[in-house]
Amino acid sequence: MMTFHKWAAKAARTGLCALALLTVSSLSAKEPLKIGYSDWPGWVAWQIGIEKGWFKEEGVEVDFQWMDYVASMDAYAAGLLDGVTMTNGDALVTGGTGKPSVGIIINDYSNGNDMIVAAPGIDSLADLKGKKIGLEEGFVIHLLLIKGAEAAGIDASEFEIINTATDKTPSVFQTGAVSAIGAWQPNSGEALKAVANSKPVLTSADVPGVIYDLLCVDPETLDSRRDDWMKVVKVWYRIVDYLKDEDNIDDALAILAKRVSITPEEYEPLFEGTYIMTLEESLKVWKKADGLGSIYGSTSVSDAFNVDMGVYEQPLNVDQYLDPSLTLEYAESVK
Repeated sequence: MMTFHKWAAKAARTGLCALALLTVSSLSAKEPLKIGYSDWPGWVAWQIGIEKGWFKEEGVEVDFQWMDYVASMDAYAAGLLDGVTMTNGDALVTGGTGKPSVGIIINDYSNGNDMIVAAPGIDSLADLKGKKIGLEEGFVIHLLLIKGAEAAGIDASEFEIINTATDKTPSVFQTGAVSAIGAWQPNSGEALKAVANSKPVLTSADVPGVIYDLLCVDPETLDSRRDDWMKVVKVWYRIVDYLKDEDNIDDALAILAKRVSITPEEYEPLFEGTYIMTLEESLKVWKKADGLGSIYGSTSVSDAFNVDMGVYEQPLNVDQYLDPSLTLEYAESVK
């Protein structure tokens, strides 16, 4: 005869088994994390983890969706993505005008791929005074021009800005309608090819830290699926370690080049213009400080720029757009 205590114990075990089955069922029913990524070397690098199956090895389902940069931000703002690759400045634009996000990984900083490309005969920013520059107003390339002018002692109001969609800058430059354009790779490279003897008169290597590139995620998704995002962080730093090993560079370039349909030889200089940071380097950038050496200082500069440009009216709380905790936790786990 079963006593009450034995029955209760059996019921408890049965309940625990049922709960376990429900938990497994719930985990297996999870939707993949949907991440929009676009044609920038620090983001194309995710392809290494995708092709090598590292996300599955880590136990997280991720659906990387390849799209144009602006389209990816629009898709995130529309609630179609759980995360999206953006610059720190553009993350503020997306948040201030649409849907806020939280940057959890600093992939890289632009180290030359963002450029002001000038027509033949123009050798410096000073030569562009009073001339037309085609670029997308309010985007980070515009901020690069302003900070570059500031460093050169030039009043940026002396340039005539012609608002031009970034993907249209090479063709506009080729027509001669502007004396220079502002764009990032691959568009900046296409502009250089479109006009013989054109040259960059300012690049992001001249103003390091003005443009950081991030993985930004939906705050609600970060709260509800933190463990899954931690697995994404782990895969990212596995990708970084792979890239930093010179023995892997040929394989890495082949993967990156294939994603954007060019040869590894063509892709190599694009990759060199993007500085992908190691874990140790990113930890330094995550420290709060003024100036471009900190993601917080750099993003504050972008915030002030966005307000000046009328992108949004009031300064945003930069701290709410940045969360180093997953990177810090990962760093602790690998000590």
